[in-house]
Amino acid sequence: MNQTHRIEALDSSKDTSSWKRGTRVLGVAESFRKSDKKGVVAGIVMRGDIRIDGTGVCRPTVGGTDSTDELISMYHRLRRSDIRAWMLGGSAISWFNIIDLVSLHENTGVPIACVTYHSSEGIEKYLREYFPSEWEDRLAVLERAGERTLVPLRSGYSVYINNIGMSLEKAQRLVDLFTLDGRVPEPIRVARLLAATLRQDLYDETPEDPVGFQSLPN
Repeated sequence: MNQTHRIEALDSSKDTSSWKRGTRVLGVAESFRKSDKKGVVAGIVMRGDIRIDGTGVCRPTVGGTDSTDELISMYHRLRRSDIRAWMLGGSAISWFNIIDLVSLHENTGVPIACVTYHSSEGIEKYLREYFPSEWEDRLAVLERAGERTLVPLRSGYSVYINNIGMSLEKAQRLVDLFTLDGRVPEPIRVARLLAATLRQDLYDETPEDPVGFQSLPN
């Protein structure tokens, strides 16, 4: 997944798919250390007015292949029929435990905006190195989601988006709605803080900062 695309800022006069302030999304982010058996993934149900009205947790295997199933199970445990979109902080979590974005959408019926922040030459070389017997399967899961697109936000920053089950413009508007400043949408920011706290206070036995505990990008 070496290529990315870019789109320009949206023309608000052509907005035919605006999200309402009461729209609820399920923001997802993680915290883990490579030595852990299980990562900690937090889910935050947040409205478009930035009110939180739900939380969830799941624990995918570090280096495993169960992240999609774990997220699907977390979603069903929430029993929330009012969630209108997933907002994921990346699809390669818990040390290359790749989320199958297409399967996640198909099994929940909820569209997905997967948000990342940096350009990348891809992870194929790392998959080949760390998972020599199954790197092709992991890469195939990642590539099912298609290429990321670099989109500008009203905050003046840009993010990369993988959109599944909704148009790119609608995904961009959704991310804009939930981004107060900088480039990290609030559901992802809060989910990452919760995941890091749970990981540190409930599961951690050493003081070293796990992945996900460090400050988020602006």
